[in-house]
Parts: sequence; C-alpha cells; structure tokens
Amino acid sequence: MLNRVIIKPLLFKLLRRLPMPWIAILIGLAAGIAIWSTLDQIQSRQVDKIFDQELRVQLDLRARESLIRFDRHLSSYSAMTRLLANHRRLSEYLEPLFWSEDETVSPVVYKEFRPHWLPDFFEPDVLSPPSHVLLTDSQGRVREIFQAGEVPAPGGIATRVNARFLDPSTTRSVIERIGNQLYLINSDAVEDAGGYGMGYLVVLVPIDEAFLAASQRGLDVGRAAVALVDGDDQRIVASVDSAALIPGSLLSDWNDTSVITSQSLPEYEGSDSNLLFATFVPHTVVERMSRHVRIFERRQRFIAAAVFVIVFTAVIYLVSSRLNKVLKRMTRFSQRALGIAEPGFHRGGNQLLLLEEWIQHFTQLVLTAREEMNRKHQAAMRESEALKAAMMEASLDAIVTLNQAGQIIEFNPAAERLFGLGRGKAIGESFAERFLPDVARAAFKRLLDRSRHLHREPLGRGELLALGSDGSELPVEISIAPIELEARRFYTLYIHDISSRKQAEQEIKSLARFASESPNPIMRVTAEGLIVYANHASRPLLLAWRAEPGVRLPEEWCDVVALALGTGQPLERELEISGQVYSLLFAPIRDLGYLNIYARDITAVRRAEQESRQHQAELVHVCRLSTMGEVATGMAHELNQPLSAIVNYANGCSRRLQGGSGQTAELVGAMGQITAQAQRASEIIKRLRALVGKQPPSRIQTDLNHLVREVSSFLEFETTRVGIQIELDLAPEPIPIQVDLVQVEQVLLNLLGNALDALEDRPQDQRRLHIRTGIQDGDAWAVVEDTGPGIAPERLAGLFDPFVTTKEGGMGMGLAISQTIVENHEGRIWAESELGRGAAFHMTLPLSLPTGESDGGHTERLDT
Repeated sequence: MLNRVIIKPLLFKLLRRLPMPWIAILIGLAAGIAIWSTLDQIQSRQVDKIFDQELRVQLDLRARESLIRFDRHLSSYSAMTRLLANHRRLSEYLEPLFWSEDETVSPVVYKEFRPHWLPDFFEPDVLSPPSHVLLTDSQGRVREIFQAGEVPAPGGIATRVNARFLDPSTTRSVIERIGNQLYLINSDAVEDAGGYGMGYLVVLVPIDEAFLAASQRGLDVGRAAVALVDGDDQRIVASVDSAALIPGSLLSDWNDTSVITSQSLPEYEGSDSNLLFATFVPHTVVERMSRHVRIFERRQRFIAAAVFVIVFTAVIYLVSSRLNKVLKRMTRFSQRALGIAEPGFHRGGNQLLLLEEWIQHFTQLVLTAREEMNRKHQAAMRESEALKAAMMEASLDAIVTLNQAGQIIEFNPAAERLFGLGRGKAIGESFAERFLPDVARAAFKRLLDRSRHLHREPLGRGELLALGSDGSELPVEISIAPIELEARRFYTLYIHDISSRKQAEQEIKSLARFASESPNPIMRVTAEGLIVYANHASRPLLLAWRAEPGVRLPEEWCDVVALALGTGQPLERELEISGQVYSLLFAPIRDLGYLNIYARDITAVRRAEQESRQHQAELVHVCRLSTMGEVATGMAHELNQPLSAIVNYANGCSRRLQGGSGQTAELVGAMGQITAQAQRASEIIKRLRALVGKQPPSRIQTDLNHLVREVSSFLEFETTRVGIQIELDLAPEPIPIQVDLVQVEQVLLNLLGNALDALEDRPQDQRRLHIRTGIQDGDAWAVVEDTGPGIAPERLAGLFDPFVTTKEGGMGMGLAISQTIVENHEGRIWAESELGRGAAFHMTLPLSLPTGESDGGHTERLDT
C-alpha cells in the first residue's frame, strides 16, 4: 500500500514532465514489436498455407499448359498430313499409277529419297520431319515406303496399317508403340479432282526427345520437364531430356526429386497404347520459390511495423501540437467569456495531463453557467409549446385533449369541422356524452382504461361511431395518448374520419362477391395444386375431379398448374363432363404464388364447330365433283387404253382358235394380258369412285410420298395433253402422316391442276412441273413448283380468300377449301411467286410418329 502511494505520484510527475512525442515513440516501438511478433507467427502459417494452395494451382496450370502444347503439336502433324494428302503433286503422281493386285508383292522402299511430290511443309525448328512416309492403295495395302535416313521402317508396319488407321472421311491420328519406339501415325485419304479414292498417305513421326522438345518450345527444362509414361506399368517411355529423365525408369523413382503431375492424353482413335502425359517440377525449384515468398513476406511485415511506429508517433505528435493550440484557445476563451485568469500552462510537458487539469478547472465554470442555461431552456420550452399549438391548428385530423374526468380542455379546428361545434361550446363538455352514441361509450371507456397502463406510449387505433352536431353517426378511428404532468393525467385523442375508407371497403367487398356471384366456375389454386377457393358454379368441376376446397387437384391437373406457374403464361385446356365441354383458362399470378382457373361452358361452340366441319365436308365434296369434271376426259382416255387392249387380245385369240393355229402357251399368255388389263381398268374406276364418293371424314396413317404418286397418276392424261412430265423429288424414306386421304388428295389435285393451267400459257420448252417432299422440324412438307407466268405480289395476300380466282369461269373456292383442309389437319399452306419465273405452293402437315429429318431426296419422272 505504501509503495502504491509513493510510486503513483512519482509516475504521474514523470509522465507530466515527459513530452508527448517521446511517449508516442516508446508506445509505437512497443506496439510495433508486439504486432510484428504476433503477425509473424500467424501470417507465416497462413502464407505457407496459401502458398501451398497457390503452388498446387500453378503446378496444375503448368501441367495443363504442357499438355495443351503437346496436343497442339500433334494437331499440327494432322493438319500437315491433310495438306500433303490433298496436294496437287501427290494426286498427279498417283493418277497414272497402277499397282498389282497380288497381295504377296512387297512394298517398294525408297531409302534416303525424298519424292518430288512431297513439299517442304516440315520446316526446321517448327515440326520435326517424318522418318517414313507410306503410300497405300485404296484397300490399305502398303505399296511404297519413303524413308528419310538409314533407319528402315519399323517391323510389321505394313501389317499394322489396316482399316482402323484408315478412314476416307477424315484424317486419323494415332500414337502407337512399335517395338521400343513410340510413333505418331497420321493418315489421310488421297483423292483425285473428281473425288475418287486413289489410296492413303501415312506419315510416321518418331516420338523421342527431339519431338517432345519441339512440342514444348519455349519451356525451361530445368524448371519443368515432360515425359510420356506407360499407364500400365508406370514406366517412362519418352522424355524431353533423356539424360535427366531416363526412359524405362519407374515414375515412382522420381517422387523424391520432383513434383509429378500425370494426365491422360486426349483420345486418339484406334490407339492401343495406354499413355499418360507427365510433368516434372524439381523440388529445388519449389523450395526456391517458397523461400523467396517467405523472405519477401517478412520484409513486408517489417516495413509495415516500421511504418506503423512512424505513423503512430507522427499522429501523437500532431495530436499533442493540436492540443497545445486548443489549450491556448480555451484559456483565451475562458478569460474573455468567463472573466477568469489564464491557468498559466508550461510550454513543455505532457499535454494530456495538462488538459485533464484544465477540464477539472473548467467544470467548475460550467456549473456556474448551468442555472443561466436553465432559464434559457424554460424560454425555449415556451416556444415549443407555442409551436405545438400551431401544429394543432394546422392538423388535418381532429385532436381533442381530455382531463382525468373525461372533460374537453382543448379542441382544435379540425375537431370543430368534424363535429360541427365551436371550440368555445365544446370546452368543458364530457366527450363521451356529447360526441359518442350509447353503443360506443362502453368501448371508449375500455380504451381509456387500457391507456392508463401505457404511461406515455400511444394506444393502437380503435374504430368507433361518433355523433355530429346534427345527430348523424360518423365512423371514426380514435387513438389515445396519455400525458402525465405533475401527478395529473391528461388524454390526447387523435380522431380520423374514416367514412371514405368504409365506403371503399364496401366497394371492395362487393367486388369480392363478384366471383361467388359469377355464373361461370372460378377457382384459386396454390402452386402445390391445393384448391383454396371455388365458387358455387364450380361444383360440376369439383365433382368430376372428386375434390373440394382444401384438397389437391388430380395429379395431371397439378402438372398443368406447375407448367403455367413455371412459364408465367396463361394456358388453356378443355374438359368434357357428361356431354358438357368446359374451356379452362389457367391464369398464373407468379408474384403471389397462386393461380386462378376461369372456366366457361363451350358445348354450344363445339357443336357449332362440328356443324361447320360437316358443311365444309359437303363443300369439299362439291368442289371435288367440280374437279372431277375437269379430269373426266383424262379418266375416259385412261380407261379406253385397257379396254382396247382387251378387245385386241380377245380378237386375236378368236382368230387363232378359228384357224386352228393357236398354241396353248400363246393363248394362255393372251388370256393373262386380258386379265391384267381388266384389273387395271378396275383400279382406275375404283380410284375414281373413291375420289368422287361422299364419305364421312376419317383419318388414317399413310405415306405422303404415296399420296403424291397416286395424285400424279390421276393427271397422266392432262400432263400428256400439256406436253410435260411431272418431276418427283421425294424423300427416300416414307413420311408417315395421319390424315383424311381423300381430302389431302383433293388439296394436291387442286394445286397440280392450277399449275397445269398456268403452264398452258408458256412455250413448250419452258414448261416444268416439280413436286418435292421431305421432313423438317418434326413436320412433313410438300412443295408444288411450276415455271408458269407467276402471281403478282399484290394478289398473293388474298390468294386463299374465298371467290378469288384467275381462271375464266372459276369459282374461286379451290385454294380457300384447300387452306381450310390443311389447317384442320393442324398444318399450313402458303404460296411464293416471282413474276415471269413461276410459283411455288408449300404445304406442311404434322408427322404421326417421331422421326429424324430427311437429308435428301431422289428425282423420279412419270413417263406418259
């Protein structure tokens, strides 16, 4: 205790005399050393951790970069092989060359010979030249071998070059081990100018130290080396530096000296070698990098600590200088403002302790001025009260102040306007008895009782009925704020007229009843398919779904709800219940996470559509009869041919039998011809009856190509008359469609008839009629093209309108009916034309089964 009493004044006296800059330097040095020691331990561990992570990333990046370089080097050889295979000199060299078909003949070997057809694509320092170049025939047999040096071609190379190395469609690149040597084998087909395969060019490049060095050009081998490793036994097959990385050694032998990253090589088609691409980074390089990072980081920490000490000392020095100025100003201020003598601070010493003494001295002066400030505060309070009174005057809501007995002691102008009573008459009145009806007084008393326990906190609003000066009832919202003043309690009432709001609520309620009063079904469903609301008109739908509000929809309809909410777009579905057809509109409200279902009965609409389709079928039948009038002459001519043939064969048989010269075989053959011609006539009549006959619409699966051929056969007589042939460019595969055969044949017949009419005005040598079919984007398509005079652009827009025709005596219904038929089959039909060059009519129909797109067709002509 005695030591504390003695030491504390001495320490205080020492600090009082010690200048602030010296204290700042001492504290800064101590803090800097402490911070540096702490951060050295923490940051060293963190730096080592970050460095290890960054090192792994850098090693992976370096390994991937080496592999990319190697892969690009291999790709360069593939590109060079393709250039050589497609070079003009090689095709000229092979064009007159014929090899023997004898498979026992050995290939011709050219030692140290460079053929004249081999251009110098392999430049020094870019790509290593190949060791051998092989030429094979089109069956892959090696015919000629060109070797660059004394080393002969690898043993068995002639038998190794087979179909798996040769592909006429692309360049093949394979890494193959032959003996103890790895080779890059690149092959490509050699074709002449007409695309005929003349053989194959095979280039062999040994993968050795020079090859790997060329692939890693610009890479420091001392910092990172690469090698090819057998993936099965983990042995090095080839390396960029055979002296440093010895081929044949195990990969594990280098774990102590290097960091090894192995990667799978890109897949080269046809390769049997399981090779890995390994990158070796010496441990010495890694340790050197780590040591440099640690030294650099410690140097940075030392600099940071030194900067901290310097900045801390400078800040304290500036603060102390600023304190000296502040002290001088405060002393001058106190001398002028308070009339006290200057304390007389010394020029040196600890400014903080001097400031503490001055504050104690100044506190006494502040206490003296407190009472004067109190008086000023009271004046400000009076001003505040006046301001509050002005706010009450300007308030838009009624403000009424009550005493503890419930009598009015303040009544603002808004209250006068609300209740229709002046302030003078309202003061002193009981608020509950004067301005509230009997039914509202009990509720108002409860609000007052509750407010007594809330102190000065405002009470939540409550709705009551108030009375106007004329006795009319007004809906109001009242909030009560209790006020405690010198053991007395007052109440401030904030009264807001809610007549307009009540009226708006009534309108909202009436709108809310709109759904329940609607004669159409309306439902609300959550994202999970839960029905949260359904009006009375929705009972048939709920009965069909066996659901009620609070129950989930059936699973298939839940999927429709999820789809609509997922896309955010309204969806329409139809539902048939006991003969009644409902159209359901799923309207998603994505922001709120629910969906509204609006339904309407469309049974009458569907019946009208059915009747319209029946009328349309009748109209199509009439149009078909009209069309048949045009092709009747052709059909008669076509029937005349088989009938004439039958008569001729029958007359010939009769004459032979009468003359006794007929042979049995000849008579049987003639009878067979009579039968065939009779069947042909029967088929013509059957097709005519199917086209003309009126029958209910029925859709069956058929082939679009078959329909085109059959309709084309209907018009053989017309095409002969016009002097043209219908060119068919049909898809090679069948095109399955689900259609009404007669209706679609009517559309094709109409389009072909229009084309033939257009071609009659053209010269004989300019008449062409072309039909193409195919598959695109899941639809079947057909195009009828002619070389007629074409259609004017202004007439294309209304070409498919009813009663629009370019023929004399035409009804103008053919294209309109054709468009209706195609659209009823969920397809499209449109026309394209260029004046003077012809017109093209396009038709698309949905496929009946999923199938791939057709990539071509074949041309077929009908001989007439």
